[in-house]
Amino acid sequence: MHRRAVLKGLASVLLGGSRGFAQTLPDPNNPLFHKLAAAYSARNRGIALLVVVDGQTVFEDYPNGGSPTRGHELASGTKSFCGVMAVAAVQDGLLSLEEPLAQTLTEWQGDPWRSQINLSQLLHLTSGIPGGNLARPPTYRAALETPAEAPPGTRFSYGPIPFQVFGELMRRKLKGDPLEYLSQRIFKPIGLEYTFWRRGPDGNPHLPSGAFLTARSWAKFGELVRQGGRWQGQRVVDEELLQKCFEPSRVNPIYGLTWWLGRPISPAQRAAIGRVGQGIDALASTPGLPDDMVIAAGAGDQRLYISRKLRLVVVRQAEGIVESLAGRRTAFSDAAFLRLLLTGQG
Repeated sequence: MHRRAVLKGLASVLLGGSRGFAQTLPDPNNPLFHKLAAAYSARNRGIALLVVVDGQTVFEDYPNGGSPTRGHELASGTKSFCGVMAVAAVQDGLLSLEEPLAQTLTEWQGDPWRSQINLSQLLHLTSGIPGGNLARPPTYRAALETPAEAPPGTRFSYGPIPFQVFGELMRRKLKGDPLEYLSQRIFKPIGLEYTFWRRGPDGNPHLPSGAFLTARSWAKFGELVRQGGRWQGQRVVDEELLQKCFEPSRVNPIYGLTWWLGRPISPAQRAAIGRVGQGIDALASTPGLPDDMVIAAGAGDQRLYISRKLRLVVVRQAEGIVESLAGRRTAFSDAAFLRLLLTGQG
């Protein structure tokens, strides 16, 4: 149920069609638009809304018991850290996106499908490894033992298992804790401190859904991405490598390396996505959205929206993760929220 809820929620912002934004040009600096979007978010369990334009906070709101100091669960919004961590590891010479994972995950060497999987396929969720139950990330060992259900590069499957496999890959590459690497390599240079991070019974960090961050901290990560891997003039992540996070696979043109992509797609591509299944319908970008928008998304409508064209980073956090996992969602719509935020139109 939760997989369908997340994907259908994203469909509202990515779904093409005759309706969408009117001809009004997006204005991310408009304070009236901010208030309209904040009221809409608050009516749908929102507890935090933060709007950053060109590196400056232009709007901040914490209704329904929210607080600028409250670390909130990101749920699957955590997944997008993995893509940035992966390309940083490429930059550091620890791995490549194309190398067969079986070089390190030696248990896979005798398997006809898993022996062919590379890191790009794993994090594009096209490895053939099933996604699994979103509410229950397996241990790294259990994830590693999951058999492939399809040849690599033929099927998109959203869920936590591939990210836990990535955790085991990084643990072996580093001979240490993947979260420690993420913290030192990405978080520390930008002054980001997470409030809490869940770990499994094996002691390893949950990479698909473990992070708790304040809205301000999540916005810092968004700013790093918006600025192409730079922070306060210093290079943190190579820009060309970071851009690989936003390149789609052949199987799913609106999902990159752990990021959802708000980009136009053709009718043929929409039909192909429809055949993928797993709750994915004909996803495409809503007319009027900047075609470079990328989204980190989690259960309960946790969102990080980024657009370089609009110089925009938006964090939206909300209660209701447990309800969302059980299939009980609010009426929150990404498309409606972004229409209000950028054009003032409901």
